[in-house]
Amino acid sequence: MAAAEAEAERRDWPMVIAIVDSTGHLVMLHKMDQAQLGSVAIAQAKAETAVNFRRPTKAFQDAIAEGGAGLRMLSMSGVSALEGGLPLMLEGEVVGAIGVSGMQSGQDADVARAGIAALTSR
Repeated sequence: MAAAEAEAERRDWPMVIAIVDSTGHLVMLHKMDQAQLGSVAIAQAKAETAVNFRRPTKAFQDAIAEGGAGLRMLSMSGVSALEGGLPLMLEGEVVGAIGVSGMQSGQDADVARAGIAALTSR
């Protein structure tokens, strides 16, 4: 959480950062000053999607953008197809996920990756 928040602050991006455990339950949530209220639910949904499907939420965003069969993703409940959700991996196991919302999806993902980098550099 601290590393993701530091990255958002460094870039002056008002973000909401959510971290869930391996069962998708919220462990930490931080809404930075000036972050939009709607980003609270979006950050949580991104984290839950990443842990439930054990993949970055960008995979769903890309599938929908490709159209065709990828549009079936729209009928899946509990899926956030917005980049910015990443599973937290430790020693090859999914131990949780981070979801970030507040800016454009690619920027959200940058902040999430900063949080992941702190975990993997331990």
